[in-house]
Amino acid sequence: MTEFKHVRLDGKQFTREEIKSLIKEYNIKFIKLQFVDINGQVKNMSVPSEQIDKALNNEIMLDGSSIKGFRSIETSDMFFHPDINSFQILPWRNTNGINAARLICDIYNSDGTPFEGCPRCNLKRVMEAAEKLGFSMNVGPEAEFYLFSKDKDGNVTTDTQDSAGYYDVGPEDLGEDVRSDIADGQHEIDFRYADILTAADNVTTFRIAVKAIAAQHNLHATFMPKPIFGINGSGMHCNVSLFKDGKNAFYDEKAEYQLSDTAKYAVGGILKHVKSITAITNPVVNSYKRLVPGYEAPVYLAWSLANRSALVRVPAKRGISTRVELRSPDPSCNPYLAFAAILEAALDGIRNKIDPPAPVESNIYKLTTKERKNQRIDSLPGSLYEALELMDKSLVARAALGDHIFTEFMTAKNKEWDSYRTDVSKWELDRYLERY
Repeated sequence: MTEFKHVRLDGKQFTREEIKSLIKEYNIKFIKLQFVDINGQVKNMSVPSEQIDKALNNEIMLDGSSIKGFRSIETSDMFFHPDINSFQILPWRNTNGINAARLICDIYNSDGTPFEGCPRCNLKRVMEAAEKLGFSMNVGPEAEFYLFSKDKDGNVTTDTQDSAGYYDVGPEDLGEDVRSDIADGQHEIDFRYADILTAADNVTTFRIAVKAIAAQHNLHATFMPKPIFGINGSGMHCNVSLFKDGKNAFYDEKAEYQLSDTAKYAVGGILKHVKSITAITNPVVNSYKRLVPGYEAPVYLAWSLANRSALVRVPAKRGISTRVELRSPDPSCNPYLAFAAILEAALDGIRNKIDPPAPVESNIYKLTTKERKNQRIDSLPGSLYEALELMDKSLVARAALGDHIFTEFMTAKNKEWDSYRTDVSKWELDRYLERY
């Protein structure tokens, strides 16, 4: 894979002149103006690189009525507002020396105001609310995925490309080459612990990169939470911390566990509200095939210093690395909405000084239902329907998404659940067709 030196690591923005120089140097013919819909699906408008000035002047229009959850046809004129520092040459789009690049965009109304239905604009709104309290949030997401083979006709199968386990190497690990290329892609994207806006951009780009690189190897990459019965699903654990005045607000050297009151209140807020934001962090019907009690799934509402059976874990590192890990989200989520919901839940805990319960260090997976009940260890919703019912009553979820996205999200997801509920599955046919 071609290596491009085009990611700014010094915190400064690109200049227009730098972007134009890169366009010329790397023979970039098309610029993809990129954004996401409420489902987190990446959309883009490809424009010739000659229109870079028009793009950077926010003059390129979008028909919002064509995007689900955006605008009605009567008020559909919106504009791309590119984030100039998101300029990225796409190494997997090189064709005979001709390259493409992308700019991640916010979507604005025709009157110059941020569009309330744009997930990226919405996350910025929640970040501004945190800043008024003096906080900024960093997150390190860990998005998992499966690589599947294709049959001779190019159709996707559920045959995994590699049979090796974690950390195995050798000829049995047939996905090693593609993972190596994906790792190169991650290096290009600078996919690591960052502020929540950058992290959401990175997750979105990572999913595109993984799918594109897998396709080059004639494989299919999927971020579906539970593609195969009986095998662990794909999660997106989120390592979260809050900073204030340039210091990690979760760390207090003299406090119990060296965790500040801010950290404990944030954990309290997350545990109190996690059930009502689960439809956001785990937004598809299939998400709940992964989140099943009784298996090694992160479904139990408890926190721990080391115990990986708890929903919220506090890794051992302290100082600037002090953080909490929320283990339930999965990579089908819209990261802009998921991170907004996690931040809002943490902030509510801080505002209202919500103390978490005592940490649970025993293996919750091995506790009986009665033992969990005696310890008041609740679990996450068991279906998308249950999650939506809880979300519908949640002021925190509504605050995290804003009225427009909240309404559109609920409408879309209720339709999805109704479609699933009324479908006759192969499981039902196999089980009942001949028996009855």
